[in-house]
Amino acid sequence: MNVVFAVKQYVSKMIEDSGPGMKVLLMDKETTGIVSMVYTQSEILQKEVYLFERIDSQNREVMKHLKAICFLRPTKENVGYLIQELRRPKYSIYFIYFSNVISKSDVKSLAEADEQEVVAEVQEFYGDYIAVNPHLFSLNILGCCQGRNWDPAQLSRTTQGLTALLLSLKKCPMIRYQLSSEAAKRLAECVKQVITKEYELFEFRRTEVPPLLLILDRCDDAITPLLNQWTYQAMVHELLGINNNRIDLSRVPGISKDLREVVLSAENDEFYANNMYLNFAEIGSNIKNLMEDFQKKKPKEQQKLESIADMKAFVENYPQFKKMSGTVSKHVTVVGELSRLVSERNLLEVSEVEQELACQNDHSSALQNVKRLLQNPKVTEFDAARLVMLYALHYERHSSNSLPGLMMDLRNKGVSEKYRKLVSAVVEYGGKRVRGSDLFSPKDAVAITKQFLKGLKGVENVYTQHQPFLHETLDHLIKGKLKENVYPYLGPSTLRDRPQDIIVFIIGGATYEEALTVYNLNRTTPGVRIVLGGTTVHNTKSFLEEVLASGLHSRSRESSQVTSRSASRR
Repeated sequence: MNVVFAVKQYVSKMIEDSGPGMKVLLMDKETTGIVSMVYTQSEILQKEVYLFERIDSQNREVMKHLKAICFLRPTKENVGYLIQELRRPKYSIYFIYFSNVISKSDVKSLAEADEQEVVAEVQEFYGDYIAVNPHLFSLNILGCCQGRNWDPAQLSRTTQGLTALLLSLKKCPMIRYQLSSEAAKRLAECVKQVITKEYELFEFRRTEVPPLLLILDRCDDAITPLLNQWTYQAMVHELLGINNNRIDLSRVPGISKDLREVVLSAENDEFYANNMYLNFAEIGSNIKNLMEDFQKKKPKEQQKLESIADMKAFVENYPQFKKMSGTVSKHVTVVGELSRLVSERNLLEVSEVEQELACQNDHSSALQNVKRLLQNPKVTEFDAARLVMLYALHYERHSSNSLPGLMMDLRNKGVSEKYRKLVSAVVEYGGKRVRGSDLFSPKDAVAITKQFLKGLKGVENVYTQHQPFLHETLDHLIKGKLKENVYPYLGPSTLRDRPQDIIVFIIGGATYEEALTVYNLNRTTPGVRIVLGGTTVHNTKSFLEEVLASGLHSRSRESSQVTSRSASRR
């Protein structure tokens, strides 16, 4: 179950099926992102695709010597653009691939428009999601719910994305969902409807144990997306932001022109692939090794190119050297910037207190530490508000709850009203009243013993004590202990055996910390394969936008203005 491989295969097949000759790849805004996650432009160029165009771009030239490969989402707009295109074709022949199920009436409209008979084929290739890592996918939807219920347009898009994922992995699953979430039940029903309606597409070879789709809601764990991260991929997203593998470094002091935007993709960056799940301390020493390795391989300035053989060797090694030089400067810049932000924002200290708030149950120590950090001028308003949010979530019903005092401290520190209002919004979004599970106290004797022993032993790394709640959920699921009264099956049948192929989907967004959990479970649990997806992949900033967009905290005009602004910015 590898989502990057699944989408990559679709793109390769499209290009192969169109045969030899020069080609143009015609895409829409979303499919451009889907393809760019799995293929670089230079890789596609090697397959005779010389031009990349958007179907909605008005001023495309007529190029009858090119074949057109169209990869589009089956939306009304795209079908309209295609009809216009086929009435006045700009290319010699069209191979049309939709990323999801297309209606018969739309196919009929296209056939009627194709008067010049330029369409060679129309097919459905189900690459309708963003493949982030081999075991992680996203739909890039920010703000999927209004209150506790789905925004209808986003429900439709999520259903399409999730059913496309199942089709691309050739899975017809049994479905379980989080009972405490109305949105999870609704999505489960919508996916089931599509499977029933398109039953012919879902007729895959039966496996001994059917695959399982588990649908969860972000509201059940609002702690994980609020924490600072210390593994490479998660940390880059938290501090710099990853958008379709791209990182915007334009705000880095003294950045050179060619490093203003860099791409971090495990598919074609070996250093990133080997280090994305390691923690920050290890990355530092690995960067040093990368630099030393680079110094050794660097062509000597005074190297004499006397013979033809010398020149040949230099030219052959040059592309390797150039690629390595690009990799080195990119990672040195990224790690340098992470390092600068960590010390400028005092993040080691902030993170230690965050971890205490998420994992320990000592109220007076936590309160003292939060108060101390709120007095520290190096702590930004963003980090100050985040600490108070974590406190508010953990000690919401504690007898000595001191939230009003902390809110005063935030005001005195000069934290803007926007962030102060978000504290109550986060509690409204993921507080005790909403959660179907108990996030903070260990439930059974085994868990209590584990926590006690962990306390005795001391923690190997104070910055990474936290385990996302998803870890416990999946652990129970794999062992066949996940309670059916909390995560019921949709429909009458249940799974007798322990599941082997598991697809988990989080409404309201997953995180890279949860992706790391899934990566580790896949590595350490033989016979179990897990893929994680979410409406988006959050860092703290985007999670707070998600909370704002849900509009739960207040229905005032002011908050709706903020909501529409944050939604349109994406």
